[in-house]
Amino acid sequence: MKTVAWAVLGAAALLAACTNLIPPVAPLPAEAVVNRPAAQGAFMGERDAHVTQAAVPQDWWRLYESGTLDDLVQKALAANTDLRVAAANLRKAQAALELAGAAQEPTTTVSANTGFGRRSAQEELHPGRALPSKWVYGAGFGVSYQLDLFGQIQRSVDAAQADVGAATGARDLVRVTVVAETTRAYLEMCSAGREIVIARGQVNLQAQSTQLTKRLVANGRGTSVDVERSSAQEDQVRATIPTLNAQRRVAMVRLATLTGQAPQDLSKQLEDCAQEPLVREPIPVGDGASLIRRRPDIRRAEFELLSASDRIGVAIGDLYPKVAIGASVSSVGTLEHAFRSDSFKFSIGPLISWEFPDRTRAHARIHAAEAEREAALARFDGVVLTALKETESALEIYAQDQERRDILQSARTQAQRAAQDTQRLFESGRIGYLPVLDALRTLSQIEQSLASAESRLSADQVNLFLALGGGWGGA
Repeated sequence: MKTVAWAVLGAAALLAACTNLIPPVAPLPAEAVVNRPAAQGAFMGERDAHVTQAAVPQDWWRLYESGTLDDLVQKALAANTDLRVAAANLRKAQAALELAGAAQEPTTTVSANTGFGRRSAQEELHPGRALPSKWVYGAGFGVSYQLDLFGQIQRSVDAAQADVGAATGARDLVRVTVVAETTRAYLEMCSAGREIVIARGQVNLQAQSTQLTKRLVANGRGTSVDVERSSAQEDQVRATIPTLNAQRRVAMVRLATLTGQAPQDLSKQLEDCAQEPLVREPIPVGDGASLIRRRPDIRRAEFELLSASDRIGVAIGDLYPKVAIGASVSSVGTLEHAFRSDSFKFSIGPLISWEFPDRTRAHARIHAAEAEREAALARFDGVVLTALKETESALEIYAQDQERRDILQSARTQAQRAAQDTQRLFESGRIGYLPVLDALRTLSQIEQSLASAESRLSADQVNLFLALGGGWGGA
Protein backbone atom coordinates (compact mmCIF):
# COMPACT_ATOMS: atom_id res chain seq x y z
CA MET A 1 0.00 0.00 0.00
CA LYS A 2 2.89 2.35 0.78
CA THR A 3 4.33 1.71 -2.67
CA VAL A 4 0.98 2.52 -4.31
CA ALA A 5 0.62 5.67 -2.21
CA TRP A 6 4.08 6.91 -3.15
CA ALA A 7 3.38 6.14 -6.80
CA VAL A 8 0.13 8.11 -6.70
CA LEU A 9 1.84 11.09 -5.02
CA GLY A 10 4.69 11.00 -7.51
CA ALA A 11 2.28 10.92 -10.45
CA ALA A 12 0.28 13.81 -8.99
CA ALA A 13 3.43 15.90 -8.58
CA LEU A 14 4.52 15.14 -12.14
CA LEU A 15 1.12 16.04 -13.56
CA ALA A 16 0.99 19.24 -11.53
CA ALA A 17 4.35 20.25 -13.00
CA CYS A 18 2.99 19.69 -16.51
CA THR A 19 0.20 22.24 -16.11
CA ASN A 20 2.59 25.14 -16.87
CA LEU A 21 3.96 23.70 -20.09
CA ILE A 22 1.68 25.92 -22.22
CA PRO A 23 1.85 29.43 -20.72
CA PRO A 24 -0.26 32.24 -22.26
CA VAL A 25 1.38 34.13 -25.13
CA ALA A 26 1.84 37.85 -24.48
CA PRO A 27 -0.30 39.41 -27.23
CA LEU A 28 1.10 42.96 -27.33
CA PRO A 29 4.82 43.59 -27.71
CA ALA A 30 6.24 46.85 -26.37
CA GLU A 31 6.75 48.18 -29.89
CA ALA A 32 3.06 47.87 -30.83
CA VAL A 33 1.57 51.09 -32.19
CA VAL A 34 -0.98 51.24 -29.39
CA ASN A 35 1.83 51.57 -26.83
CA ARG A 36 3.50 54.55 -28.50
CA PRO A 37 3.16 57.88 -26.65
CA ALA A 38 2.20 59.66 -29.89
CA ALA A 39 -0.84 57.39 -30.25
CA GLN A 40 -1.99 58.15 -26.70
CA GLY A 41 -1.70 61.94 -26.69
CA ALA A 42 -3.83 64.84 -27.89
CA PHE A 43 -4.85 65.15 -31.53
CA MET A 44 -3.07 67.63 -33.76
CA GLY A 45 -6.40 69.25 -34.61
CA GLU A 46 -7.69 69.56 -31.05
CA ARG A 47 -6.45 73.17 -30.85
CA ASP A 48 -9.15 74.26 -33.30
CA ALA A 49 -11.77 76.50 -31.71
CA HIS A 50 -14.62 74.33 -32.99
CA VAL A 51 -13.63 71.24 -30.95
CA THR A 52 -12.82 70.52 -27.31
CA GLN A 53 -10.82 67.79 -25.59
CA ALA A 54 -13.79 66.81 -23.42
CA ALA A 55 -14.93 63.18 -23.45
CA VAL A 56 -17.10 62.03 -26.35
CA PRO A 57 -20.64 61.34 -25.07
CA GLN A 58 -22.21 57.92 -25.48
CA ASP A 59 -25.34 59.16 -27.30
CA TRP A 60 -23.56 61.75 -29.42
CA TRP A 61 -26.49 62.28 -31.79
CA ARG A 62 -28.39 63.93 -28.93
CA LEU A 63 -25.99 66.87 -29.18
CA TYR A 64 -28.13 67.90 -32.17
CA GLU A 65 -31.07 68.38 -29.77
CA SER A 66 -33.51 66.92 -32.31
CA GLY A 67 -36.32 64.69 -31.04
CA THR A 68 -37.01 63.50 -34.58
CA LEU A 69 -33.41 62.41 -35.09
CA ASP A 70 -33.32 60.65 -31.71
CA ASP A 71 -36.50 58.76 -32.60
CA LEU A 72 -35.05 57.68 -35.95
CA VAL A 73 -31.82 56.46 -34.31
CA GLN A 74 -33.73 54.44 -31.74
CA LYS A 75 -35.76 52.81 -34.51
CA ALA A 76 -32.58 51.99 -36.42
CA LEU A 77 -30.95 50.42 -33.35
CA ALA A 78 -34.05 48.29 -32.81
CA ALA A 79 -34.78 47.17 -36.36
CA ASN A 80 -31.74 47.60 -38.62
CA THR A 81 -31.04 44.39 -40.52
CA ASP A 82 -27.25 44.68 -40.32
CA LEU A 83 -27.52 44.95 -36.54
CA ARG A 84 -29.68 41.83 -36.46
CA VAL A 85 -26.98 39.95 -38.37
CA ALA A 86 -24.29 41.23 -36.00
CA ALA A 87 -26.36 40.19 -32.98
CA ALA A 88 -26.78 36.70 -34.45
CA ASN A 89 -23.03 36.44 -35.04
CA LEU A 90 -22.44 37.37 -31.40
CA ARG A 91 -24.82 34.65 -30.22
CA LYS A 92 -22.96 32.21 -32.46
CA ALA A 93 -19.66 33.15 -30.81
CA GLN A 94 -21.23 32.77 -27.37
CA ALA A 95 -22.44 29.31 -28.32
CA ALA A 96 -18.91 28.40 -29.45
CA LEU A 97 -17.64 29.54 -26.03
CA GLU A 98 -20.15 27.27 -24.32
CA LEU A 99 -19.00 24.41 -26.53
CA ALA A 100 -15.34 25.05 -25.66
CA GLY A 101 -16.21 25.23 -21.96
CA ALA A 102 -18.03 21.90 -22.18
CA ALA A 103 -14.63 20.20 -22.58
CA GLN A 104 -13.97 21.12 -18.94
CA GLU A 105 -17.00 19.11 -17.81
CA PRO A 106 -17.30 15.33 -17.34
CA THR A 107 -18.74 13.36 -20.25
CA THR A 108 -21.38 10.72 -19.55
CA THR A 109 -22.69 7.91 -21.75
CA VAL A 110 -25.70 5.68 -21.33
CA SER A 111 -26.34 2.64 -23.52
CA ALA A 112 -29.01 -0.03 -23.74
CA ASN A 113 -29.70 -2.69 -26.36
CA THR A 114 -31.41 -6.04 -26.80
CA GLY A 115 -31.72 -8.59 -29.58
CA PHE A 116 -32.41 -12.19 -30.51
CA GLY A 117 -29.62 -14.28 -32.00
CA ARG A 118 -27.17 -17.10 -31.77
CA ARG A 119 -23.42 -16.97 -31.35
CA SER A 120 -21.03 -18.97 -33.51
CA ALA A 121 -19.99 -22.28 -32.00
CA GLN A 122 -16.58 -21.89 -33.63
CA GLU A 123 -16.22 -18.46 -31.98
CA GLU A 124 -17.05 -19.98 -28.62
CA LEU A 125 -14.57 -22.84 -29.23
CA HIS A 126 -17.31 -25.48 -29.40
CA PRO A 127 -16.89 -26.78 -32.97
CA GLY A 128 -19.51 -29.17 -34.28
CA ARG A 129 -22.04 -28.09 -31.72
CA ALA A 130 -24.89 -25.69 -32.46
CA LEU A 131 -25.48 -23.14 -29.73
CA PRO A 132 -29.07 -22.26 -28.82
CA SER A 133 -30.70 -19.00 -30.00
CA LYS A 134 -31.49 -16.61 -27.16
CA TRP A 135 -32.56 -13.10 -26.33
CA VAL A 136 -29.55 -11.10 -25.11
CA TYR A 137 -29.23 -7.63 -23.69
CA GLY A 138 -26.66 -5.03 -22.77
CA ALA A 139 -26.92 -1.94 -20.57
CA GLY A 140 -24.27 0.38 -19.27
CA PHE A 141 -23.30 3.76 -17.87
CA GLY A 142 -19.97 5.52 -18.21
CA VAL A 143 -18.38 8.77 -17.15
CA SER A 144 -15.04 10.28 -18.21
CA TYR A 145 -13.19 13.50 -17.61
CA GLN A 146 -10.24 14.83 -19.61
CA LEU A 147 -7.53 16.25 -17.41
CA ASP A 148 -6.26 19.59 -18.72
CA LEU A 149 -2.73 18.77 -17.65
CA PHE A 150 -1.01 20.94 -20.24
CA GLY A 151 -3.50 23.83 -20.50
CA GLN A 152 -4.77 23.07 -23.98
CA ILE A 153 -8.44 23.10 -22.98
CA GLN A 154 -8.00 26.35 -21.06
CA ARG A 155 -6.31 27.96 -24.07
CA SER A 156 -9.26 26.84 -26.21
CA VAL A 157 -11.67 28.45 -23.76
CA ASP A 158 -9.57 31.63 -23.68
CA ALA A 159 -9.57 31.78 -27.49
CA ALA A 160 -13.36 31.33 -27.56
CA GLN A 161 -13.75 34.12 -24.99
CA ALA A 162 -11.62 36.38 -27.18
CA ASP A 163 -13.82 35.45 -30.16
CA VAL A 164 -16.85 36.61 -28.17
CA GLY A 165 -15.05 39.89 -27.49
CA ALA A 166 -14.27 40.28 -31.20
CA ALA A 167 -17.90 39.56 -32.11
CA THR A 168 -19.03 42.14 -29.54
CA GLY A 169 -16.67 44.69 -31.08
CA ALA A 170 -18.01 43.86 -34.54
CA ARG A 171 -21.57 44.38 -33.32
CA ASP A 172 -20.67 47.71 -31.74
CA LEU A 173 -18.93 48.75 -34.96
CA VAL A 174 -22.17 48.09 -36.84
CA ARG A 175 -24.00 50.16 -34.21
CA VAL A 176 -21.62 53.08 -34.75
CA THR A 177 -22.06 52.84 -38.52
CA VAL A 178 -25.85 52.53 -38.35
CA VAL A 179 -26.18 55.53 -36.02
CA ALA A 180 -23.84 57.61 -38.19
CA GLU A 181 -25.56 56.67 -41.45
CA THR A 182 -29.02 57.27 -39.97
CA THR A 183 -27.91 60.70 -38.78
CA ARG A 184 -26.24 61.39 -42.12
CA ALA A 185 -29.35 60.45 -44.11
CA TYR A 186 -31.59 62.65 -41.95
CA LEU A 187 -29.22 65.61 -42.19
CA GLU A 188 -28.86 65.19 -45.95
CA MET A 189 -32.64 65.10 -46.33
CA CYS A 190 -33.03 68.28 -44.28
CA SER A 191 -30.08 69.95 -46.05
CA ALA A 192 -31.66 69.24 -49.42
CA GLY A 193 -34.92 70.70 -48.13
CA ARG A 194 -33.10 73.85 -47.00
CA GLU A 195 -31.33 74.21 -50.35
CA ILE A 196 -34.66 73.77 -52.14
CA VAL A 197 -36.11 76.65 -50.11
CA ILE A 198 -33.08 78.79 -50.94
CA ALA A 199 -33.30 77.89 -54.65
CA ARG A 200 -36.99 78.72 -54.75
CA GLY A 201 -36.28 82.05 -53.10
CA GLN A 202 -33.64 82.80 -55.71
CA VAL A 203 -36.08 81.85 -58.46
CA ASN A 204 -38.68 84.22 -57.01
CA LEU A 205 -36.08 86.98 -56.72
CA GLN A 206 -34.99 86.46 -60.30
CA ALA A 207 -38.61 86.32 -61.45
CA GLN A 208 -39.23 89.70 -59.81
CA SER A 209 -36.18 91.05 -61.60
CA THR A 210 -37.51 89.69 -64.88
CA GLN A 211 -40.88 91.37 -64.35
CA LEU A 212 -39.18 94.64 -63.48
CA THR A 213 -37.08 94.39 -66.63
CA LYS A 214 -40.20 93.83 -68.73
CA ARG A 215 -41.80 96.95 -67.29
CA LEU A 216 -38.68 98.98 -67.98
CA VAL A 217 -38.56 97.70 -71.57
CA ALA A 218 -42.22 98.60 -71.97
CA ASN A 219 -41.37 102.13 -70.87
CA GLY A 220 -38.48 102.34 -73.30
CA ARG A 221 -35.72 102.02 -70.72
CA GLY A 222 -34.38 98.61 -71.74
CA THR A 223 -34.13 96.07 -74.52
CA SER A 224 -35.59 92.64 -75.12
CA VAL A 225 -32.10 91.21 -74.70
CA ASP A 226 -32.21 92.21 -71.03
CA VAL A 227 -35.49 90.33 -70.58
CA GLU A 228 -34.11 87.24 -72.27
CA ARG A 229 -30.99 87.28 -70.11
CA SER A 230 -32.99 87.62 -66.93
CA SER A 231 -35.36 84.83 -67.97
CA ALA A 232 -32.44 82.55 -68.82
CA GLN A 233 -30.86 83.13 -65.41
CA GLU A 234 -34.22 82.42 -63.76
CA ASP A 235 -34.47 79.09 -65.58
CA GLN A 236 -30.88 78.25 -64.73
CA VAL A 237 -31.60 78.59 -61.00
CA ARG A 238 -34.91 76.71 -61.33
CA ALA A 239 -33.07 73.81 -62.99
CA THR A 240 -31.26 73.03 -59.71
CA ILE A 241 -34.51 72.22 -57.89
CA PRO A 242 -35.23 68.79 -59.52
CA THR A 243 -31.73 67.59 -58.56
CA LEU A 244 -32.26 68.72 -54.99
CA ASN A 245 -35.67 67.00 -54.90
CA ALA A 246 -34.02 63.78 -56.03
CA GLN A 247 -31.34 64.10 -53.31
CA ARG A 248 -34.05 64.54 -50.69
CA ARG A 249 -36.03 61.52 -51.89
CA VAL A 250 -32.92 59.31 -52.05
CA ALA A 251 -32.01 60.33 -48.50
CA MET A 252 -35.52 59.39 -47.36
CA VAL A 253 -35.25 55.97 -48.99
CA ARG A 254 -31.90 55.39 -47.25
CA LEU A 255 -33.44 56.49 -43.97
CA ALA A 256 -36.27 53.99 -44.39
CA THR A 257 -33.85 51.14 -45.09
CA LEU A 258 -31.64 52.03 -42.12
CA THR A 259 -34.62 52.02 -39.77
CA GLY A 260 -35.92 48.69 -41.08
CA GLN A 261 -38.90 50.14 -42.93
CA ALA A 262 -40.18 50.16 -46.47
CA PRO A 263 -39.94 53.62 -48.09
CA GLN A 264 -43.74 53.86 -48.13
CA ASP A 265 -43.87 53.35 -44.35
CA LEU A 266 -41.71 56.36 -43.53
CA SER A 267 -43.59 59.35 -42.17
CA LYS A 268 -44.34 61.86 -44.91
CA GLN A 269 -43.85 64.69 -42.42
CA LEU A 270 -40.11 64.04 -42.49
CA GLU A 271 -40.02 65.41 -46.02
CA ASP A 272 -41.09 68.82 -44.69
CA CYS A 273 -37.76 69.27 -42.88
CA ALA A 274 -36.11 72.38 -44.31
CA GLN A 275 -33.32 73.00 -41.79
CA GLU A 276 -30.88 70.35 -40.65
CA PRO A 277 -29.93 70.40 -36.96
CA LEU A 278 -26.35 71.35 -36.19
CA VAL A 279 -24.09 70.95 -33.19
CA ARG A 280 -23.57 74.59 -32.35
CA GLU A 281 -21.12 74.06 -29.49
CA PRO A 282 -17.51 72.87 -29.91
CA ILE A 283 -17.50 69.14 -30.59
CA PRO A 284 -15.95 66.98 -27.82
CA VAL A 285 -13.20 64.78 -29.29
CA GLY A 286 -11.17 63.45 -26.32
CA ASP A 287 -7.62 62.28 -27.01
CA GLY A 288 -5.78 59.35 -28.58
CA ALA A 289 -5.90 57.19 -25.46
CA SER A 290 -9.67 57.48 -25.16
CA LEU A 291 -10.06 56.92 -28.91
CA ILE A 292 -8.15 53.64 -28.66
CA ARG A 293 -10.30 52.48 -25.76
CA ARG A 294 -13.52 53.59 -27.42
CA ARG A 295 -13.36 52.57 -31.08
CA PRO A 296 -15.03 49.19 -31.52
CA ASP A 297 -12.93 48.20 -34.54
CA ILE A 298 -9.81 48.55 -32.37
CA ARG A 299 -11.36 46.41 -29.66
CA ARG A 300 -12.35 43.82 -32.24
CA ALA A 301 -8.82 43.71 -33.67
CA GLU A 302 -7.35 43.41 -30.17
CA PHE A 303 -9.61 40.48 -29.30
CA GLU A 304 -8.74 38.83 -32.62
CA LEU A 305 -5.07 39.16 -31.64
CA LEU A 306 -5.81 37.61 -28.23
CA SER A 307 -7.62 34.73 -29.90
CA ALA A 308 -4.73 34.14 -32.30
CA SER A 309 -2.29 34.14 -29.37
CA ASP A 310 -4.35 31.60 -27.42
CA ARG A 311 -4.60 29.33 -30.45
CA ILE A 312 -0.83 28.96 -30.40
CA GLY A 313 -1.28 27.28 -27.01
CA VAL A 314 -3.99 25.05 -28.46
CA ALA A 315 -1.60 23.97 -31.23
CA ILE A 316 1.24 23.37 -28.73
CA GLY A 317 -1.08 21.10 -26.75
CA ASP A 318 -1.05 18.60 -29.61
CA LEU A 319 2.59 17.83 -28.72
CA TYR A 320 1.50 16.28 -25.42
CA PRO A 321 -0.66 13.28 -24.57
CA LYS A 322 -4.38 13.53 -23.85
CA VAL A 323 -5.12 12.04 -20.42
CA ALA A 324 -8.64 11.27 -19.22
CA ILE A 325 -9.95 9.36 -16.21
CA GLY A 326 -13.10 7.36 -16.56
CA ALA A 327 -15.30 4.73 -15.04
CA SER A 328 -18.01 2.53 -16.46
CA VAL A 329 -20.40 -0.13 -15.23
CA SER A 330 -22.52 -2.37 -17.39
CA SER A 331 -24.54 -5.55 -17.41
CA VAL A 332 -24.47 -7.99 -20.32
CA GLY A 333 -26.07 -11.40 -20.64
CA THR A 334 -29.12 -13.38 -21.65
CA LEU A 335 -32.47 -11.76 -21.11
CA GLU A 336 -33.77 -14.45 -18.78
CA HIS A 337 -30.82 -13.85 -16.44
CA ALA A 338 -30.92 -10.05 -16.69
CA PHE A 339 -28.98 -8.07 -14.11
CA ARG A 340 -27.79 -11.03 -12.12
CA SER A 341 -24.59 -10.61 -10.17
CA ASP A 342 -22.65 -12.61 -12.71
CA SER A 343 -23.72 -10.26 -15.59
CA PHE A 344 -22.12 -7.09 -14.23
CA LYS A 345 -18.75 -5.66 -15.18
CA PHE A 346 -16.95 -2.38 -14.50
CA SER A 347 -13.76 -0.51 -15.26
CA ILE A 348 -11.96 2.51 -13.84
CA GLY A 349 -8.70 4.13 -14.74
CA PRO A 350 -6.85 6.62 -16.92
CA LEU A 351 -7.12 6.75 -20.69
CA ILE A 352 -4.08 8.13 -22.53
CA SER A 353 -3.81 9.03 -26.20
CA TRP A 354 -0.77 10.61 -27.86
CA GLU A 355 -0.06 11.31 -31.50
CA PHE A 356 3.63 10.74 -30.87
CA PRO A 357 4.58 9.60 -34.40
CA ASP A 358 2.86 12.70 -35.94
CA ARG A 359 4.78 15.52 -34.23
CA THR A 360 5.79 17.00 -37.60
CA ARG A 361 2.18 17.92 -38.30
CA ALA A 362 1.81 19.30 -34.78
CA HIS A 363 4.83 21.57 -35.28
CA ALA A 364 3.42 22.69 -38.63
CA ARG A 365 0.16 23.68 -36.95
CA ILE A 366 2.15 25.60 -34.31
CA HIS A 367 4.05 27.50 -37.00
CA ALA A 368 0.77 28.31 -38.79
CA ALA A 369 -0.75 29.59 -35.53
CA GLU A 370 2.32 31.75 -34.88
CA ALA A 371 2.09 33.20 -38.39
CA GLU A 372 -1.60 33.98 -37.85
CA ARG A 373 -0.72 35.79 -34.64
CA GLU A 374 1.86 37.91 -36.50
CA ALA A 375 -0.78 38.74 -39.10
CA ALA A 376 -3.29 39.60 -36.35
CA LEU A 377 -0.73 41.90 -34.71
CA ALA A 378 -0.11 43.64 -38.03
CA ARG A 379 -3.87 44.06 -38.56
CA PHE A 380 -4.22 45.47 -35.03
CA ASP A 381 -1.45 48.01 -35.65
CA GLY A 382 -3.09 48.91 -38.94
CA VAL A 383 -6.51 49.46 -37.34
CA VAL A 384 -4.98 51.75 -34.69
CA LEU A 385 -3.12 53.77 -37.34
CA THR A 386 -6.26 53.99 -39.48
CA ALA A 387 -8.29 55.24 -36.51
CA LEU A 388 -5.76 57.98 -35.84
CA LYS A 389 -5.60 58.89 -39.53
CA GLU A 390 -9.39 59.08 -39.88
CA THR A 391 -9.74 61.22 -36.78
CA GLU A 392 -6.97 63.66 -37.68
CA SER A 393 -8.30 63.91 -41.26
CA ALA A 394 -11.86 64.52 -40.05
CA LEU A 395 -10.64 67.23 -37.67
CA GLU A 396 -8.65 68.96 -40.42
CA ILE A 397 -11.49 68.85 -42.94
CA TYR A 398 -13.98 70.12 -40.35
CA ALA A 399 -11.73 73.06 -39.45
CA GLN A 400 -11.10 74.02 -43.10
CA ASP A 401 -14.79 73.73 -44.02
CA GLN A 402 -15.68 75.96 -41.06
CA GLU A 403 -13.27 78.57 -42.41
CA ARG A 404 -14.68 78.20 -45.91
CA ARG A 405 -18.24 78.67 -44.62
CA ASP A 406 -17.22 81.84 -42.75
CA ILE A 407 -15.61 83.26 -45.88
CA LEU A 408 -18.69 82.50 -47.96
CA GLN A 409 -20.94 84.17 -45.39
CA SER A 410 -18.86 87.33 -45.69
CA ALA A 411 -18.94 87.06 -49.48
CA ARG A 412 -22.73 86.71 -49.45
CA THR A 413 -23.11 89.89 -47.40
CA GLN A 414 -20.98 91.80 -49.88
CA ALA A 415 -22.78 90.29 -52.88
CA GLN A 416 -26.15 91.25 -51.42
CA ARG A 417 -25.03 94.86 -51.05
CA ALA A 418 -23.64 94.87 -54.58
CA ALA A 419 -26.87 93.47 -56.01
CA GLN A 420 -28.95 96.06 -54.16
CA ASP A 421 -26.70 98.92 -55.29
CA THR A 422 -26.67 97.90 -58.96
CA GLN A 423 -30.45 97.42 -58.88
CA ARG A 424 -30.94 100.98 -57.59
CA LEU A 425 -28.54 102.38 -60.20
CA PHE A 426 -30.36 100.51 -62.97
CA GLU A 427 -33.76 101.74 -61.78
CA SER A 428 -32.44 105.32 -61.77
CA GLY A 429 -31.20 104.88 -65.33
CA ARG A 430 -27.54 105.39 -64.49
CA ILE A 431 -26.38 101.93 -65.71
CA GLY A 432 -27.63 99.24 -68.05
CA TYR A 433 -29.12 95.93 -67.02
CA LEU A 434 -25.99 93.82 -67.65
CA PRO A 435 -24.27 94.89 -64.37
CA VAL A 436 -27.49 94.02 -62.51
CA LEU A 437 -27.57 90.62 -64.14
CA ASP A 438 -23.94 89.98 -63.24
CA ALA A 439 -24.53 91.05 -59.63
CA LEU A 440 -27.56 88.78 -59.30
CA ARG A 441 -25.70 85.89 -60.91
CA THR A 442 -22.82 86.36 -58.46
CA LEU A 443 -25.22 86.47 -55.50
CA SER A 444 -26.99 83.34 -56.72
CA GLN A 445 -23.73 81.45 -57.10
CA ILE A 446 -22.53 82.49 -53.66
CA GLU A 447 -25.88 81.55 -52.10
CA GLN A 448 -25.63 78.10 -53.67
CA SER A 449 -22.02 77.71 -52.57
CA LEU A 450 -22.89 78.75 -49.03
CA ALA A 451 -25.81 76.33 -48.90
CA SER A 452 -23.52 73.56 -50.14
CA ALA A 453 -20.87 74.53 -47.57
CA GLU A 454 -23.36 74.34 -44.72
CA SER A 455 -24.53 70.94 -45.93
CA ARG A 456 -20.91 69.83 -46.08
CA LEU A 457 -20.42 70.96 -42.48
CA SER A 458 -23.30 68.74 -41.43
CA ALA A 459 -21.62 65.80 -43.16
CA ASP A 460 -18.28 66.76 -41.57
CA GLN A 461 -19.78 66.53 -38.10
CA VAL A 462 -21.10 63.04 -38.78
CA ASN A 463 -17.76 61.98 -40.26
CA LEU A 464 -15.96 63.28 -37.18
CA PHE A 465 -18.24 61.44 -34.76
CA LEU A 466 -17.88 58.31 -36.88
CA ALA A 467 -14.07 58.58 -36.78
CA LEU A 468 -14.21 59.11 -33.02
CA GLY A 469 -16.06 55.83 -32.59
CA GLY A 470 -19.36 57.40 -31.78
CA GLY A 471 -19.04 57.00 -28.01
CA TRP A 472 -19.79 53.26 -27.96
CA GLY A 473 -17.77 51.31 -25.43
CA GLY A 474 -17.08 54.29 -23.20
CA ALA A 475 -13.98 56.36 -22.90
